[in-house]
Amino acid sequence: MKKIQISPSILSADFSQLKNEIKRLEEAGADMIHIDVMDGHFVPNLTIGSPVIKILRKYTKLPFDVHLMISPVHKYIGAYADAGADIITIHPEATDNLINSIKHIREFKKKVGVSLNPDTKINVITNLLDQIDLVLIMSVFPGFGGQKFMPEVISKIEELKKIKNQKNLNYEIEVDGGINFTNYKSVIEAGADILVSGTTIFKENNGDIKKNIDSLKLI
Repeated sequence: MKKIQISPSILSADFSQLKNEIKRLEEAGADMIHIDVMDGHFVPNLTIGSPVIKILRKYTKLPFDVHLMISPVHKYIGAYADAGADIITIHPEATDNLINSIKHIREFKKKVGVSLNPDTKINVITNLLDQIDLVLIMSVFPGFGGQKFMPEVISKIEELKKIKNQKNLNYEIEVDGGINFTNYKSVIEAGADILVSGTTIFKENNGDIKKNIDSLKLI
């Protein structure tokens, strides 16, 4: 049976209790912590930065799955690596040279993630997939939590899975945006390895995050 990993997004957590929220997620069986970093420029919202991540780092051993929605991203990679990110995911549109930014993440011995917005084509990264650890498929346009899942990205997940198998590559496919109990199975069946979820994990079943995490792993 395929092992599905769950990366809860703390964008939906209680920001006044982030330390405790992260501990709750770890105890509930989360595989990693998804941290959305937004600059109000690349996306129309502001969230947390590297100083907050550095503080949170000491409260859990779970990997920090850090999604940088900032531009220009290249000059900030070091700050997030130093803050404790384990996976650093960037957008091709946010850097002048994607290859150099990938190499820069590697210099810090971090896993490399590249995120594709719903309207970003796979061919932007096709020739780089052997240098990438994770492809993050956005199933909403980034910037806000609680958006509705866009089913048209399913074909993109399937195509990435096909390329991965054909070329015997090792990148993981992560999907973020509107994941819930209605659509998660179709995302897994399409080829997803990691599900990012915020609202569903923190709000469904009266906030029973263990039950919600466990439910998203049932296939």
